[in-house]
Amino acid sequence: MKNVHELLTKIADITREIETNYPEVYNYLNEDPMTIPNMEHPSVDETELREYLASLEMLLEKYKKDH
Repeated sequence: MKNVHELLTKIADITREIETNYPEVYNYLNEDPMTIPNMEHPSVDETELREYLASLEMLLEKYKKDH
C-alpha cells in the first residue's frame, strides 16, 4: 500500500507542476475515452499507476525538450 500511496503522491505532484508551470500541456491530460473503463468501480493497481506516472513524465520531458 505504501508504494501505491507514493505513486499517487508523485502523480499529484507532476500533475500540479504541469498545471502550474505548463498550462498549455495541461490540456493534454484530458482522459482518453478509450482508457476509461466501463465498470462502475474499476480496480487500479500499482502497475497501472506506474505506467500512468511514466506517461506523465514522458509528456513533460518531451515538452521541455521541444520548447
